[in-house]
Amino acid sequence: MVVAGRPNVGKSTLVNRFVGRRAAVVEERPGVTRDRLELEAEWNGRAFLLVDTGGWLGAGNSLEAKVAEQARRAIKAADLVLVVVDVTVGVTTEDQDLARLVKRTGVPAMLVANKVDNSAREADAWELVSLGLGDPHLVSALHGRHTGDLLDELVKRLGPAAERTTSGIEDRAAEQDDRELRVENAPGTGGPACPRVAIVGRPNVGKSTLFNCLVGEERSVVHDVPGTTRDAIDTVFDTSEGPVRFVDTAGMKRRSRSAVGSEYFAMVRALQALDAADVVLLVIDASEGVTHQDQRLAERIGASGSPVVVVLNKWELLETEARRAVLADVGDRLGFLGESPVLKVSALTGLGVHRVLGAFRQAIDAYHRRVPTGELNRVLAAIQAAHPAPGSRIRYAVQGATDPPTFTLFATHRLPAPYLRYVERRLREVLDLGPTPIKLRVRLGG
Repeated sequence: MVVAGRPNVGKSTLVNRFVGRRAAVVEERPGVTRDRLELEAEWNGRAFLLVDTGGWLGAGNSLEAKVAEQARRAIKAADLVLVVVDVTVGVTTEDQDLARLVKRTGVPAMLVANKVDNSAREADAWELVSLGLGDPHLVSALHGRHTGDLLDELVKRLGPAAERTTSGIEDRAAEQDDRELRVENAPGTGGPACPRVAIVGRPNVGKSTLFNCLVGEERSVVHDVPGTTRDAIDTVFDTSEGPVRFVDTAGMKRRSRSAVGSEYFAMVRALQALDAADVVLLVIDASEGVTHQDQRLAERIGASGSPVVVVLNKWELLETEARRAVLADVGDRLGFLGESPVLKVSALTGLGVHRVLGAFRQAIDAYHRRVPTGELNRVLAAIQAAHPAPGSRIRYAVQGATDPPTFTLFATHRLPAPYLRYVERRLREVLDLGPTPIKLRVRLGG
């Protein structure tokens, strides 16, 4: 089910009311929502997929046109469209154009008169009948007025889930569930049912372009204006490495006390996506090199404990000498990321993007790797035989956790930090743990 309407009519507020939480970014100015945001909702035992769209404008600048195109695609694939109109403004040209578009597609629609905050506003709502979408449903998304009645009618229109043939948006939801089920039931599969890959970086480095290239369709709005993406767009897609949940995030700026409204909530969503990720793609604009902001963001990713794949985007714009300088800069300023792979790509042309899938799959596999205790201790015995610990001995070790692999070393005396780095490096090499972070804990005794 798709929620559509021109900018600032309260679509995202209505969506948040339906799902019972602040899932969509809301601010009292037009154009906050730009991408399609898909959310699971439920009412009286009937589950359905809810799609919040950006404000629909029949004409506008290039960014507004791309936002409107995302809304058109969602409407054409929908089983039901809620056309939301602001009753305090009345019927506008944009409302009329959207109503005509919905009627041309033939998709069932319900007309929603929003911002009917009291009975005095109810008479104004009947002007909306002129849109030709039937009688309006009078609600106040902000205050929750009559939204329960709207949901009752909505699930009645959708019908019982078991008795309907899904299509469009619901069909995509069913396909995503099937993908996750196949991964969960695959033999020998460890870790989560569907790995989460968060795409993060500064504004305007090409995250959404890379996201669209990876999933094979224009799922996120792409524009030269920094900060185009304002929410975490979360979508499961089949890849050559199996089903993967990609999360395109808003550009993460340096933390500022002035961050308010949509900028603040965009930052919160991006940080939540980062902390929940199984692997993070850190996208850097190679034409600008590694900035201080990139370095700070990499530190935040490192603190999350997730494996990292560094993606140098816009690689095609660099000359040979500039490429050498950027790679040296990565080694110097991002050296604390350890063995993280560094990929040179062009998200715009697709050059090198195919290598991203293999890189994060290797990182995810290592992130969830559990090493048998016997194998771990045989490896540690060989490590100590080659280079004994000064004044101490590791008696034995166990792996206490995964995500990332965490090893507890039981030693006779304190182990110096350089020796622990040596042990970590050798464990990574021998156990083929690749770029995943490793945690070593030391307990003394015996």
